[in-house]
Amino acid sequence: MKKPSPEVKKIMAERFGKDNIMALATVENGLPYVRNVNAFYEDGAFYVITYGLSNKMRQIEKEPTVALAGEWFAAHGKGSSLGYFGKNENKDIAEKLKKAFSAWIDNGHNNFDDENTCILCIRLTDAVLFSYGTRYDLDFTAGDA
Repeated sequence: MKKPSPEVKKIMAERFGKDNIMALATVENGLPYVRNVNAFYEDGAFYVITYGLSNKMRQIEKEPTVALAGEWFAAHGKGSSLGYFGKNENKDIAEKLKKAFSAWIDNGHNNFDDENTCILCIRLTDAVLFSYGTRYDLDFTAGDA
């Protein structure tokens, strides 16, 4: 496995730096749980708007290792809550998520007045990316991913 090259970083940004449906797998009591989430990629991490009291967040709190799968892509990572979507520390990423998810973000599904509406950050550890017949085995722990 190699750390992402500039070429791979460009592919990742182009393919996933927008609204993507990704399969997110968590584990509880040795059993896997998989659900689709809307995810946005930036600099080695995927970001998801979710509810802090959801099963996925409860499972990630107990076991932060998760798996993601998307368009010709599969990865492992460490999930963590960045806390309330509207808190000042999340302002920059929240603005990017609002733009990426603009087609549906205000459809009534999210309550941004509820402090349990949070941002899940999935910091990638390793991944396999396929692009135009090339397989990239990636190590995101090698620094400067």
